[in-house]
Amino acid sequence: MQDLQQLPAEILLGIVNEKLRLHCQDKQALLYELDLSPQLLEQKLNQFGYEYDMVSNQYRKVRDV
Repeated sequence: MQDLQQLPAEILLGIVNEKLRLHCQDKQALLYELDLSPQLLEQKLNQFGYEYDMVSNQYRKVRDV
């Protein structure tokens, strides 16, 4: 989805975590539903210190940038 790729990381984080919490069982399902490339999502969120946590099924802050 091209529109999501243009969003600031903070907004994208909110959208993907809400989708993960309410609609998607894991990151693969999220990528499929939003039609996002895994590289783009990881790059954008890692840039601001967020990484996917499989246990909580959310992107969480792992370091300050």
